[in-house]
Amino acid sequence: METKILDGSNDLLVMEPKIFGDKRGYFLERYNSKILMDALGNSINFVQQNESFSSIGVLRGMHYQTINPQSKLVTVIHGSVLDVAVDLRLNSSTFGRWFSVELNSELKNSLFIPKGYAHGFYVQSKEVIFSYMVDEFYDPDSEITILWNDPDLNIDWNAENPIISDRDLNGVSFNSAQKFD
Repeated sequence: METKILDGSNDLLVMEPKIFGDKRGYFLERYNSKILMDALGNSINFVQQNESFSSIGVLRGMHYQTINPQSKLVTVIHGSVLDVAVDLRLNSSTFGRWFSVELNSELKNSLFIPKGYAHGFYVQSKEVIFSYMVDEFYDPDSEITILWNDPDLNIDWNAENPIISDRDLNGVSFNSAQKFD
């Protein structure tokens, strides 16, 4: 598995597996704690794995938890998304910046997002199965949604008329969202 820092970020880690294929199909190592630990300099203990299904044009995000912030390892099992993370750490050199990467089932790539980021994605394929492992349990009482189209963030979703939940449509502005020290 090859790991590399996402261009322009300090600590968003793109993971690209080695795919071993033959006439039967393929095999790959999706996650390896030693490789992730070597890349990060510390270990991650994932406690929950989530999966969602969405159709083309669905935009989910930008979500994060304040009391139990989560590190995430996100992967597309089927389809393609534009995956976006926004740095909410006040003391970070990339505070307030957004970063994006295409995750898709053809490349079988993943993105590691450390604590302190808001996260979302836009479905580019007919449908998508999206998986994410997290190192803290889901805490709905501390979840915050930042507006997907916040003018201060100006995220380029490359999306026309996205399908968005009421919760995401009623998110808070980046300026009023709680940040991390």
